[in-house]
Amino acid sequence: MDSFSTFEVIPAVDIQDGEVVQLVQGERGTGKRYGDPVEAAERWIDAGARSLHLVDLDGAFEGERANAETIETLVDAVSVPVQLGGGIRTAAEAISLLDRGVDRVILGTAAVENPDIVREISETHPDSVVVSLDAKDGEVVVEGWTEGTGLTPTAAAERYAELGAAAILFTNVDVEGRLDGIAAAPVRELVATTDLPVIASGGVATLDDVGTLREAGAAAAVVGSALYEGRFSLTEAYEYVDV
Repeated sequence: MDSFSTFEVIPAVDIQDGEVVQLVQGERGTGKRYGDPVEAAERWIDAGARSLHLVDLDGAFEGERANAETIETLVDAVSVPVQLGGGIRTAAEAISLLDRGVDRVILGTAAVENPDIVREISETHPDSVVVSLDAKDGEVVVEGWTEGTGLTPTAAAERYAELGAAAILFTNVDVEGRLDGIAAAPVRELVATTDLPVIASGGVATLDDVGTLREAGAAAAVVGSALYEGRFSLTEAYEYVDV
């Protein structure tokens, strides 16, 4: 997986109970279902996706990977790099996934509770750990967005660059899944305070939102509901940012 040499638009394939689901503000029971994950992934690749963003939502909530079989099938089926998060709690599990064919693992709760896990994985698999900083009301939250940490995203990001993280995935839960637009200011603030690439997620509803995230300094934008709802196509998104 490249190091975001150019701005990237990454389709999200969030999986719950074996199906693609897009939640609203991370709340269980708010999701709209979009069918088979492998079919969705192949559709995005056919549309020009250069990588995929996979999340095991059940794993994020329960702390163990509930959709492992579905995800393994998907990883085997696709020809582009994938980054995977949700329920990855140990270095051994992360390394196993990387050896299995996942290109980057996304660590949220595990990295916040035990920052050294980032170093442990990076020692044998450099540039393979994306640290997920999910924020509600400006506070980093964990355990499937249900528990506060008392940390701001900028304070949390400082520790991970020196531990070998490849990037920060910043999700603004306040706007996630609502299709009401992004909040650019928190992205700009985070980009300004870390040397790590920032992958922005949450709230993208229009092509202008994608462009704004690029202008804010994000290295990539994860897009979910807007693509599934046909607000714009992946091709249009790439054309819009001149990539």
